[in-house]
Amino acid sequence: MFSTNLIRKISELEPPVRETILLLMEEMERERARWEESITKTEFNELEEIVRELGKSVKELAEAQKRSEERLDRLEKVVEELAEAQKRTEEEIRKLTRGLSRTRRELGGLARSVAYSLENEAYRYLPALLKKYHHLEVVDRFVRTYLNGEEINIFARARRNGEEVFLVGETALKLESAGKLKQLQRKIKLVERQWGGPVIPLLVTHFARLDVLKKAKEAGILVIQNFEWV
Repeated sequence: MFSTNLIRKISELEPPVRETILLLMEEMERERARWEESITKTEFNELEEIVRELGKSVKELAEAQKRSEERLDRLEKVVEELAEAQKRTEEEIRKLTRGLSRTRRELGGLARSVAYSLENEAYRYLPALLKKYHHLEVVDRFVRTYLNGEEINIFARARRNGEEVFLVGETALKLESAGKLKQLQRKIKLVERQWGGPVIPLLVTHFARLDVLKKAKEAGILVIQNFEWV
């Protein structure tokens, strides 16, 4: 139980001290022997089982930690893939937004071109149509003009039954709401303040809804759809 080096050191001590220490060592040895005898085989087996269960638990914990680390690695990979997907999606959205803005500009330009084309057709065909069906003879050619910062799509002087009148009109590709009627009424008032009257209001369109046509008629506005001059 005791090392050789310790025994040699004790042998070098004074006899009384050496005897005392040796007695203590003998007592310790006896106590150790009694303790070993007190542990039964059953208790030893139980202790061994506890140690084995502890080892098993440690192993299970290690395996669980390994699985957790693997799941964490997979989760990190999924997060990275989601981040990449989001990045690609954001880039596609930016491209789509740029494309949509460009398309809107192109559609806006196309709509203006079609609107100007409708106005140009109106300048060419309206004089004959107004004279034939509405007894209005255009004195000056139709023009697009501005008055107090407001654009007037169709403007001309005309005569009806010898009376001079002003033709004030707007064009609309589709006449689907009463908003255009209100806009035209505002421009009529500008012309009346500038030159007096009377004013004949016109709306030229490709298509007009029946309810809007009814409101225009009630407001005294002459609506001409372009199929009428074909």
